Amino acid sequence: MRVLITGATGLIGAAVVARLLAEGHAVTGIARDVRRAERRLPEVNWISFDMAAATSPEAWLPVLAGAEAVVNCAGVLQDGMGESVKGVHAEGAAAMFAACEHAGVRRVVHFSAIGVDRETPSQFSETKRQGEETLMQTGLDWVILRPSVVVGRSAYGGSALFRGLAALPVLPVMPGTGPLQIVQLGEVIDTVLFFLRANAPSRVALELAGPERLSFPEVVQHYRRWLGWKQARLMHLPAWAANLLYKLGDFAGSLGWRPPMRSTTQREITRGAVGDPGEWTRLTGIVPRTLPAELAATPPSVQERWFAGLYILKPAIFTVFSLFWIFTGIISLTAGYGIGVNLMLEGGAGRLAAPSVVAGALADILIGVAIAVRQTSRLGLYAALAITVFYIVAGTVLVPRLWADPLGPMLKIWPILAFNLVALAIQEDR
Repeated sequence: MRVLITGATGLIGAAVVARLLAEGHAVTGIARDVRRAERRLPEVNWISFDMAAATSPEAWLPVLAGAEAVVNCAGVLQDGMGESVKGVHAEGAAAMFAACEHAGVRRVVHFSAIGVDRETPSQFSETKRQGEETLMQTGLDWVILRPSVVVGRSAYGGSALFRGLAALPVLPVMPGTGPLQIVQLGEVIDTVLFFLRANAPSRVALELAGPERLSFPEVVQHYRRWLGWKQARLMHLPAWAANLLYKLGDFAGSLGWRPPMRSTTQREITRGAVGDPGEWTRLTGIVPRTLPAELAATPPSVQERWFAGLYILKPAIFTVFSLFWIFTGIISLTAGYGIGVNLMLEGGAGRLAAPSVVAGALADILIGVAIAVRQTSRLGLYAALAITVFYIVAGTVLVPRLWADPLGPMLKIWPILAFNLVALAIQEDR
């Protein structure tokens, strides 16, 4: 079967692509950025495609050419830099469904979210519901899957957050979090494959939920036990502290990052992520496993513990490094301006002393801003690496006595270089 996968580089989409390939299907994967995916799986027909911008059926017809089924795994938690919840979940999806009818693509497996048929506390769930309603009004052989929080060996979003929080010796508990019925990624992918069969039922909407209700701290404690760490103490955060964390997440989202803790999460977690898996099991024969049972069946590696420890540190690393460069530039233009000019004069810069200090300061500020923005962060980190090496060479040539300075300005550059390399190593989200 020739299958088109939207959101093909995400947690669920990438797993669907890999499974379909393993079973001999021809796969077309679309996402906004497919460069890494092309290198990893060249046998897939990868298409760089912005679903939020494809709001007319005509835009979809070329990518649907030859497809016999579509699995829509695309999703956006919250509006941000270059991301539109309404564009992906409602407008882009509606255009794709209309194009499927026009192109004769009958089978559409569509990922929604659990509970959106009951309550829509955010734009995320409201637009997911709109996408469902649009699909239900078509004449397609549709299947709507409403998963709870999906976890697997691959970690992204909620599943990454559980690991990161598990690494903390004190577990912060957000106020007002509802219960969760964790569902396993492998079971979700099994469900997709079941409904892509020629004789599979259609025009059904199913809740994909695990068999047990767990509180958020219970989920994290299960991961902590799996990773081999003793139980963490709970710290119930006051509302003001939780609100501050969500607002910081929103700010990071405005810079292009995708933190799982944002204001949408705050509104969604109050109702939890629970449902009835009975109909899912009855139709497919898939019996969901408990989280402890699934974790026990897959022993953790040292890489899992490294990831857990670095996950929470990553935002701190990028925040500190970005502010370091920005404030270095600001200080060079203000309180440290005279010191900088004197050093340049000592090194023989002459009339170029003042312009050199100003140029260096502006470069530092620009690098700091570039690191803070997700789309330019890697470029900013490489620029930081290059200018740091330049400062070492220039300082050695112009003012070699700095190597013997008791405050060690030249020696302190080396930890900064190491910090830079760590940031480059963990820059990617997935």
